[in-house]
Order: sequence, then structure tokens, then C-alpha cells
Amino acid sequence: MALFEKKKSQKVTLDDTSRLSCTIEAAQNVQGHTDYVIRVQRGPLAENSWQITRRYSDFAALNTLLQPGGVDLNLPPKKIFGNMEREFIAERQQGLQVFLNTVTSHQLLAQSVIVKKFLDPTNYPDSMNTQETALQHVSMFFRSEPHWEVIEPLRDIGWRIRKNYFLIKPKDQPKEKLVLSWSDFGPDKTIDDKDLVPIMKLLPTIQHPFIYPVLFATSMENGGLAIRNFYQPGTLRDAICKTKPNKVHFLKKYCKPKMYAPLPLPAIRTCGRQVLEALKFLHDKGWFYGHLHAGNVMLEENCCRLLDLENSVLGLPSYYRYFLTQLRKIQTMEQVDVYSFGHLVYEMAFGDQLQTATLEMLPLNCPGEIRAFLESILTVDAVKSGLPSVSDLLTSPLFSNVPVVLPDKPQLKIPSKLKEALKSAKEATEKRLKVDQGVFNQVRRQSKAKAHHMSDEEKKKRKKSARKRMSQQLSVQEDDHNTNHLPDTNGVGSGTTSPSSSGAPSPVPTGAPAADHDQKA
Repeated sequence: MALFEKKKSQKVTLDDTSRLSCTIEAAQNVQGHTDYVIRVQRGPLAENSWQITRRYSDFAALNTLLQPGGVDLNLPPKKIFGNMEREFIAERQQGLQVFLNTVTSHQLLAQSVIVKKFLDPTNYPDSMNTQETALQHVSMFFRSEPHWEVIEPLRDIGWRIRKNYFLIKPKDQPKEKLVLSWSDFGPDKTIDDKDLVPIMKLLPTIQHPFIYPVLFATSMENGGLAIRNFYQPGTLRDAICKTKPNKVHFLKKYCKPKMYAPLPLPAIRTCGRQVLEALKFLHDKGWFYGHLHAGNVMLEENCCRLLDLENSVLGLPSYYRYFLTQLRKIQTMEQVDVYSFGHLVYEMAFGDQLQTATLEMLPLNCPGEIRAFLESILTVDAVKSGLPSVSDLLTSPLFSNVPVVLPDKPQLKIPSKLKEALKSAKEATEKRLKVDQGVFNQVRRQSKAKAHHMSDEEKKKRKKSARKRMSQQLSVQEDDHNTNHLPDTNGVGSGTTSPSSSGAPSPVPTGAPAADHDQKA
């Protein structure tokens, strides 16, 4: 590389939000123990699959690592004697399949690096340490910006594999605590570096009562960072799960906390209205978001403020992207925000997160206003018929009468050149989502057709049709056989011959006129 050649930015093309599914295909005896052969698949396409082998002890180790989440994973019990018998191995294989299904269907467990390392050791090797890599990037940044220093890393406080947090302090104010977040570039990163740096520097200029302020932000060769004040009580999700943000693994905090604290209806209306105001502000200014969830909403007393506006420009995929790939009617980032807002209201109302792409049922004691609102966004019919806009939600009965006071005029000035860069990045993100939705929809149609073809009803129809065709063929053969064996009625035994064999003309019936050639003769 030439001495003054500019380095190109590097991004991670692998989408960490792509859900892994797996099937135990076989069990084999290897040197006195049982290896389970597992077919792992990323996304909907079968060609994106590979095989791994795992022993029961590997499953037990995975179960131990996931235990802080508190989710009952139904791991089959250990057995000392008779664990090589064929019947037992078959039964255990079924139990381990249930275990894997439970893990891969859970929103937080499925996206954890623990599960990724178990199922995809090629892309997530045991040696993978994103915290150490992020610290190297942050240390390099501090060489050019020596105003801060790291106090300690905040390990495993967030679900993103390639986003890491550090507690830092200003050198001139050592008692002040700040939090620095480092993110590797994601698969949706398309903004050129010369535009991305000034775009990141816009973040500290945003002034809005419902957007958490950024003190400093920039991008480097491999990713970007943002510095904010460290707020000890934490996010809205921390409040709902009654936990603290730091020094606790996110699985323990959020998977299945000992107690949920759903918000009362007035608080839901207030927080919801504030989030909607922030979303509308960003949409009007041309800044696309797509990363709304309870962990990205800071709750300060009675005020909700959006976090992580940098995620979209750094190319990070949405928290709900796996769900979004199943919903092809949701194709714009504005619709993504509305859909994510539905999940947010659900979590505020019930404490737990919705683990499915669409809403199947609600508790009987759900307030009527909440029920009507959630059904207008999260049901299959709502998604198919078209989601409301953020402006529509602001005028909905649940939020229209909530008083909002904006002390100062919100500010975000984006130069026209950077607006174009943001618009192009938004369109590229939407395009990749549409492509993935198309692939998912195609595979789903093929699966439905195959399932229909293999259903008992279709098998019965095919058998009935086959029997009918066979019966018809036998009937035709029988008719042909009878025709070939009919008795000869053309004068057999009287010395006369058949007209068809002799070629003589047929006699004219009595009284019938003769043909013209007979008259001439």
C-alpha cells in the first residue's frame, strides 16, 4: 500500500440478527460416546447450511451458560448407565431437539454470542473477543482525542455481539462518569467515510427533549463511537425488568427476570407520546432510525428519550429484523419504526417481550384502549392492510390527549449533501430488507406447497385418483380383449365372404335407386 493511500473502511457483512435453525440428523457412536450430527441453517435458504457434531456434554455446557437467563430449556437429564442403548439415544435425541428449538426460538437467547459459538463455530470461534477488539479501537481513538480515559469495560450489558460499552471519565473531571459505545460497521453500512464522519458529528448538535443527548460521536476505519452521560437507573427495559444497567449480564436482566414492572396506563400513554414525538421529528428531518425497542429508550423520571441514533448510519440491523423479514408489507424504515413501536407498547403493558412476529392473542384483562391499539399494528390483518403512520398514531385515542411540553424548539440541521447520503443509505437498507423478505416468502410458499402435497388428504386424493386411472385402464383393456374375440357374423360357414375382404360393392337394397355408374353401365 502506498504511503499516503487512504485505507478503505471495513464492515461486517455477516448479519448477526439472522436466526439460526437446526435439526439433529443422526446420532453416531464414536469411541464409546455418542456424537449428535446437527444440520444448522442460517436464514430460510437450505444452501446456507452446514453440519456440526456435539456430544451431550456440549449441550450440558451450553445449558449452563444460558442458565442466567432463567428460561426453562428442557435439557434431557444426564444418565450414567445404559446411555448407549439405542432406545435411550433415540429418546435423548428427541429431547435435545426440543432443547435446541427452545433456544433458537427465543429472541434474546438466539442472538447471543453463546448460542452463535455453539452452532456456528466458523463465524463465531471460541477465540472471538469483540470486547478486546473494541478496546483496541477505542485506545487508538484516545491517542488523537486524549480528553478521556477508560475506567472499565461494561461487559455483556447489551445484546449486540459487535457493540461494546466502556465506562470512561474526562481527564479534567475525574469524578464524572460517561459511557462510550463502540460499534463495528454492520451489513447495511453504505455511507462513504467522507460523509459518515460529518454525519456522526451531527449527533451532538441534536436538541430535542425526547432524544438522549450525545456529547461526542465519530467514525473510524472499522466502526463508530458515541459518548453519552452515564445514567445509573438505566433504560426503560431496565425499569420494566427492575434491574440495573451495569455489571449484570443482559440474559440475566432481560430474559426472564424474577419480577416484571409493567407500566400503568397513564405512564404508557405519556411515554408512548414522547417516543412518537421523537420519531416524527427524525422522520421530518430526514434521519432514518429503525432501532426502536425498550432497551433504546432512556427513562429519566417521567421522560422517555431515544438512544442509539447512530445505529442506522453505521449499518447495524434492527433488533426486530428477523420478524421483519417475515412481514413483506413492511418495507420502509418509517413502517419499521411503527411496527417496533407496537412491540414497545406491548412490552410496556405486559412487561415481557412479544416473542413472535405478529400478535396471536392478548390477556383477557388487557385494557380496551391497549387492545385496540396493539391490534391495529401487530396483528396479521393489520400488517397486511397497511400500518398507520407516526402522524396517525399521534392522533389515535391512546395518545392524542396526552399533553406535551416542548421547552425549546427542537433542532437538527442537516446539510443538503448529507441529506442525500442519508436518503441513499435509507433506500439501501430498505432494499436489502425487501430482498430478504422476498427470499423468505418464496421459501414459505414452497414449504406450504410441499406440506400440502405431503398431507394425508392429498395422499388420499392421489391414491383415489391412481385407483380410478387403473380401473379405467383395466376397463379399456377388457373392452379391447372382448372386441378381438367377437364371433364372425359375415357368412362364416355359408360360403359367402366379407365385403371388406373381397372388395365387391355392397348390394343395393330393394327399391333403392342405383348409382350413376350403374345407370351408365
